[in-house]
Amino acid sequence: MPYLFDYVEHELATFNQKPFGPVDAAVLSQACMIDGAGVVPEPSALPSLIDRAVTLLAPDSRGVTFANLMRSELFEGMFTGLVPDDIRRLLMALAASPRYRDLRLCGYRSVFDEASRTQFAATTFTWRNAFSFVGFRGTDVSATGWRENFDMAYMDEVPAQGLAREYLEHMASRLPGELHVGGHSKGGNLALYAALTCSAGACERISRVWCLDAPGFRAGRFAAEDFTRLALRAGAGDEDPAANAGTLRGDDAALVTDTPTAGAGTLRACEIERIIPQDSLVGVLLECPVPARVVRSNAQGLMQHSVFTWEIADDRSDFVDAERLGEGSQALHDVLAEWLGGMDDERCEQVVDALFAALGASGARDARDVFLGGKAFPQLASDAVRNLDEASRDVLGTALGDLAAIAARRAGRDLVAAIFGE
Repeated sequence: MPYLFDYVEHELATFNQKPFGPVDAAVLSQACMIDGAGVVPEPSALPSLIDRAVTLLAPDSRGVTFANLMRSELFEGMFTGLVPDDIRRLLMALAASPRYRDLRLCGYRSVFDEASRTQFAATTFTWRNAFSFVGFRGTDVSATGWRENFDMAYMDEVPAQGLAREYLEHMASRLPGELHVGGHSKGGNLALYAALTCSAGACERISRVWCLDAPGFRAGRFAAEDFTRLALRAGAGDEDPAANAGTLRGDDAALVTDTPTAGAGTLRACEIERIIPQDSLVGVLLECPVPARVVRSNAQGLMQHSVFTWEIADDRSDFVDAERLGEGSQALHDVLAEWLGGMDDERCEQVVDALFAALGASGARDARDVFLGGKAFPQLASDAVRNLDEASRDVLGTALGDLAAIAARRAGRDLVAAIFGE
């Protein structure tokens, strides 16, 4: 069974021979984890009409190729994410690949600010005058990046989301051809947020939004109608908005469609392509009324979040659909939705403050200490409890107690239903 590296290293068809698809969106979403500072040009300051005219006349003049990033003196710090070695290997494969090596990289922008809790980066990838992919980086390993993720639970807009909208509006008018917008994890959230909140002119340029195992938004931030309007503004169709946007739901009843997408390699009419692995722990967080397509992964638990673990069809046309979303993922969504629904914004912020105070008190340096080793987790927890101030300990203890109670109550209810058929 092929996986992402197999695809990048062995797919010989160019974009002239095989159209852009879901696997390509996953590949370029991961390429956003490459730090292109000093090599990939920043967003152009030219007036949009002049910038676009130059690109139309000389498409190869825009940006650089992946080969231009192959500078070993820059490798230290160039690759981010939980497994930076995977991103380094990906760059090598992209630079050699006949499918990707002629893509042009441009518009690199990165903002990192601990004071405002901002972690943002974006890169645009163009193929001649045929299409562009505006890609947003997912979360890096910094505490700042992870804190901004948690802030999404109680803020209508975190700084990275506002920057994503500004970036999309700037780039949209300067890019020829079909426009794709996407990202993985937090990057997928930024892509969809930017598409939902950008100007009508920028929105009209968008052909597809790719959300790969991306968290949603705080409850009530967007309504189903917002997603339908996005599909219509993007030119998805004029006949039936619901058909274009999928079965949009605003409640917690269903995160996915009843059946997988029909036909490997066939993109749905919906202009928002939301994809999650079968046991997703990230893509089910917060709220998004767009049904998700569920795909198979060869990993367990949190490691399914990595697109490098998602199975690809033998003909390398598309990801392999799973039968359904795992019960654990649906249960996680339901429990967290009830838990967050029981807190107002102020209380939610207090809980997040206490959680990150605990992480700081534990001695964890970055996300890899929590998810991939470093100190053993029991030691981290012990250090956090010992070093955390009393007020934060009380806030966090109460919140976690409420979470445990909700989980236990739902588990008990599910057991009764299983026994008595209720």
